[in-house]
Amino acid sequence: MNKKLAVIILAAGKGTRMKSEMPKVLHGICGRPMLEYVLDLVQGLKADKVIAVLGYKYKEVSKTLKNNIGVVIQKEINGTGSAVKQAMPLLSNFKGTVLVLYGDTPLLKKETIKKLLEHHQKNNFAVTLLTANIEKPKGYGRIIRDKYGVLSKIIEEKDGDEFELDIKEINTGIVCFNKNSLSAALKQIKPDNRKKEYYLTDCIDILYKKNELTGTVVLEDINEALGVNSKVDLAKAYSIIQKRINEKFMEDGVTLVDPASTFVNYGTKIGQDTVIYPFTVIDKNVKIGERCSIGPFIHLREGTSLDNDVTVGNFLEVNRSKLGSKTIAKHFCYIGDALIGRGVNIGAGTVTANFDGKNKNTTVIQDNAFIGSDSILVAPVKVGKGAKTGAGSVLVRNSIIKDGQVVAGVPAKPLKSSR
Repeated sequence: MNKKLAVIILAAGKGTRMKSEMPKVLHGICGRPMLEYVLDLVQGLKADKVIAVLGYKYKEVSKTLKNNIGVVIQKEINGTGSAVKQAMPLLSNFKGTVLVLYGDTPLLKKETIKKLLEHHQKNNFAVTLLTANIEKPKGYGRIIRDKYGVLSKIIEEKDGDEFELDIKEINTGIVCFNKNSLSAALKQIKPDNRKKEYYLTDCIDILYKKNELTGTVVLEDINEALGVNSKVDLAKAYSIIQKRINEKFMEDGVTLVDPASTFVNYGTKIGQDTVIYPFTVIDKNVKIGERCSIGPFIHLREGTSLDNDVTVGNFLEVNRSKLGSKTIAKHFCYIGDALIGRGVNIGAGTVTANFDGKNKNTTVIQDNAFIGSDSILVAPVKVGKGAKTGAGSVLVRNSIIKDGQVVAGVPAKPLKSSR
């Protein structure tokens, strides 16, 4: 049995229902384009060959692809059958299974696709389709079976009659073919439907009539096959992926007090025994150590890194900053472009004024410093070890506060030295 695998990813459409000039597959879900979730799936399958069929703004979409992925440009968007047919020349020397995926279905799990492929290859089917049963199948193609229960064809909703549209088993669009069977069937498909497009699903009817074996695998969770075709669909997909991300963190020992109000983007790392309180937003590529306390009502932006035992929360924003272990910033602060050492206390209302109108400048606060409430640090600023600022202090740009020094006022001036 030949277990070689090629994957064709269809990602050519604009997505008119998204009401956006951005290519549909580049719309973000939890901090990354939805297409990248499909690419992760393909990588997990260890396919021998991967081809992406692109179209609308293909140069933008191609930036998300890796170098080992072949690219075909579908200049005329006239159906899935046409898209797959244009990819086939890149598989001229390939023998094995061809899996067709869509760039706008980011929720598919690797286990589901492996089950589909195993069933296909074990039974030596010419085509195996992933189907699902739903009570309200509006918008989906319906599965037609013969008197023996064998998959015989798919009727698209726009082409179905009253009886066919009453069928509850639907086409998810996810399908795999024997490569030779697919090549032969693609030569016979015609745009004889209401949309005048070349349907990939017509290959099933063609292969069935040639007495080739057709099979199905029923999907248990219809959400996996959700195609993102509108902003409403995008919100649904976001909710599902966010739930998966949050559940993985909890399985790894992170406490989420209210997962429903905790929004963590893809690529964030959080150590065990850290507690995340409600209404927390954490952007991608944030690193949080162990035993930290985060939130409530906090936004940790990209580039933020918190060491172990850090406490931040209650209406804070932290951006591109590093906070050392046991540092505390509990209330009403903005910390941007800052390098903060260990054991630092950041008083309520503190602002690191990092932007001068042209550049983002850095604030450095060294170990065990104490920043008084409502202090404003106009970067670039350096606060030495064990130094203190009085409440309401304004440290003007290029200020250097020596180790152990105490400053206060507007502008802040030394009061005394602990030396």
